Amino acid sequence: MAQLDLTSTIQLNNGVAMPRFGLGVWQTDNTTAEASVQAAIRNGYRMIDTAKQYGNEAGWVVD
Repeated sequence: MAQLDLTSTIQLNNGVAMPRFGLGVWQTDNTTAEASVQAAIRNGYRMIDTAKQYGNEAGWVVD
């Protein structure tokens, strides 16, 4: 099996390559979400799991 890293993807049925690794911000406050998303993007993450229901949108909006 190939070595997995932050650039590893899986091909979906529609042909789109989706990252295998992502960051989820569920149950994090705005301050933690903001710092976590910024650090994740700086370090190569390209999939961030977010949802309006998490209630922390202000923390993961990236300028």
